[in-house]
Amino acid sequence: MSVVGATGVRQVRLVCGIILFCFVVSHFLNHALGNISVDAMETGVYYHTLFWQFLPVAIVFYTAALIHMGLGLYALYQRRQFRWRTIEPLQLVLGLSIPVLVMGHVIGVRLAQTLYGHEKLYPQELYLFFVAAPGLLWQMTILLLIAWVHGCIGVYFWLRLKPFFPRAAPYLLAAAVLIPALSLLGIYQGGRSVAADSDDGEWRKQHLSRRQVGTVAEGDTLERIASGLTIGYFGLLGLVLAARGVRALRERRGGMIALSYGNGKTVRVPKGLSVLEASLRHNVPHASVCGGRARCSTCRIRIIGDHDTLPTPSQREAFVLTRVGTADPSIRLACQLRPTSDLSFFQLFAPHTHATGGEASTSASIGQERYLVSLFVDMRGSTQLAEKRLPFDTVFIVNRFLGAVSQAVIENGGQPNQFVGDGMLALFGLAADPQTACRQALKAAAGIAMHIDALNDLLSHDLRQPIRFGIGIHGGEVIIGDIGYRDHIVFTALGDAVNVAARLQDMTKTLACETIVSEEVRRTADIAEDALPQQEVAIRGRDEPLAVRVVANARELAGLVDRSERVAA
Repeated sequence: MSVVGATGVRQVRLVCGIILFCFVVSHFLNHALGNISVDAMETGVYYHTLFWQFLPVAIVFYTAALIHMGLGLYALYQRRQFRWRTIEPLQLVLGLSIPVLVMGHVIGVRLAQTLYGHEKLYPQELYLFFVAAPGLLWQMTILLLIAWVHGCIGVYFWLRLKPFFPRAAPYLLAAAVLIPALSLLGIYQGGRSVAADSDDGEWRKQHLSRRQVGTVAEGDTLERIASGLTIGYFGLLGLVLAARGVRALRERRGGMIALSYGNGKTVRVPKGLSVLEASLRHNVPHASVCGGRARCSTCRIRIIGDHDTLPTPSQREAFVLTRVGTADPSIRLACQLRPTSDLSFFQLFAPHTHATGGEASTSASIGQERYLVSLFVDMRGSTQLAEKRLPFDTVFIVNRFLGAVSQAVIENGGQPNQFVGDGMLALFGLAADPQTACRQALKAAAGIAMHIDALNDLLSHDLRQPIRFGIGIHGGEVIIGDIGYRDHIVFTALGDAVNVAARLQDMTKTLACETIVSEEVRRTADIAEDALPQQEVAIRGRDEPLAVRVVANARELAGLVDRSERVAA
């Protein structure tokens, strides 16, 4: 079962939205040329239309617009609760209002050109807004702002989990403010210029001819078409709302079911609601990092009693449960399970709540999806070291080892995260892109080796044999967030990439090397393919072997990274 198949609708809506937002950005920048002159606007719109009306591009654009609108209506029907976050219902409402506001403009410009050959450009449109029908200017301003805010919210949801977003956010915010401001100011400046020129009869003769603005009869026809399409769209909205009502009525007539949470709490809800939606409707705290999108498994529940009568897991639910290694049929995702009879269960993950208010914590503190590089390092021979030393002496040496390791990690942009005995997990990529994170981790491995060399020299009079170590490095998507209970909460990363790094570190013992680097890290860091010997290893919990690079001497990694950076430069 592929990820693409399980998330197809959401990905299609995202791709269509990005295409439409690119058009909006292009159009806004064209408007901004009005701050120079109307002639500049006309020059800009020539290249704008040259690209967007190029037949293959036009087909993609209008297809994306229709699909995006259709998926917006489907989202309105599908959504059961509007309390995930305020911004999401706002985005939906803004998106559904755009077709109503833009219909007249599209018909008056694009369809008029197709049917009657009208050539309405900036002089004609600005004359309409600033002279002939000033009331339409406010409608157009509202449309521009709604389209921009809707698009920006979509871009935010798309990029917020990307590793580069914290660094890019200030620049994106500046663009989100400046582009519409300059666009509206350009329209105002261009409109003032057109309004002043329109008093000249020669200007009117040149820019308001029948070929450019059409006849009254043609205008009436276009207006009737726009009105008909607008009414049709409202009809579609009405059908969707009616379908929601019919669904709610059928659910109520289908009967109510009782959901028991295993802690004495029981709620009654109509059939058809998911367990997570039932929790939200009755204000029952329920963990859900991804907001009910089946992109995580934190809303998992274990069914108490018979689970044979439950609906079969959807494709997406089955994928997530398989991904987390859950084969127990009594474990389900609360956001996907829609029981049709009374159900008893308990939550596998207790929801985060504040100490006093009981309100749900923010998703940032619960978890976020990020691409990180995990580096596991472990001290070799610590057991034998402890057998022949006083306990405090052993603690001293282990602390010096962990201090040397941590210093190398910090020097190379990483963050020491967990200390387990004489081992440590370090994370790279919390404030860097994947390629930089991979290079930082490789340099940190070389730095660890050099710091341990210095430590061995320092303690040579007290060590029978030098301190040795093993390092495993792997990168991938993980969940980062706060883990623990009450006053014992720590920030860490969880996921397959972390587990693989730990397994690779352990394999350095059997492969007699200092470091094992996954092929994913080698490729992302852009290290030469022939720079390190390749090997395939079996990872516990994985069906297929993993390609890795075996590094006998970790110190050489720094030179390989430097060479890669010079080639890239």
